[in-house]
Amino acid sequence: MDDDPYQRVAGFYDRLFEPLNRGLRQLGIRMHPLEQGRKVLDVGCGTGAHLDLYRKSGCELYGIDTSPSMLNVARTRLGEEAELRLSDATKIPYENDTFDLILCMLVLHEMDQPTRMSVITEMKRVLKTDGRILLIDFHAGPARPLKGWVTKPIIFISEVAAGRRHFRNYRNFVSIRGLPTLIEENRLMEEQRKVVAGGTLALHLVRAA
Repeated sequence: MDDDPYQRVAGFYDRLFEPLNRGLRQLGIRMHPLEQGRKVLDVGCGTGAHLDLYRKSGCELYGIDTSPSMLNVARTRLGEEAELRLSDATKIPYENDTFDLILCMLVLHEMDQPTRMSVITEMKRVLKTDGRILLIDFHAGPARPLKGWVTKPIIFISEVAAGRRHFRNYRNFVSIRGLPTLIEENRLMEEQRKVVAGGTLALHLVRAA
């Protein structure tokens, strides 16, 4: 955790990416609306923008991230209304059967395959029996005209710019067919799927089998 790759961009990260990300987050909320008081965990919570939308629903908010810089932005945004921890998602610091909804947006593609599997195992552990996991990440299928043809090169350039290890993990994620393969290998049950942005991004609402 001493190496923080987001240190230089945390302060303006939302200005760069939130115009696209916000639409994905709002679509996710419509896929699985929550009642007041439900517990929501954001794995890789970043600047807290995703949790901020659930705050308006009166949910109890929790977030973990490995970037101190991003967590500082999240704490400024959410104040005392969220419990935010500097934590590795392979060792989520909560008890079994704690959360009604777990969010994991644009996180798994950054990891190597063994780490992805460990993170999903941990998410399943802290998920309530009737809880749901909302996975949002890049879609490995063909890009559709015209939006996909524009979005796919932007994603590729962004992943290259993120560094050699990040790009290598992204390429592996795409090569294994992304979220559908991870869902199948971890024996999760898919309830809803939406492929957006011209076939370049997907949202999967899943539960434990």
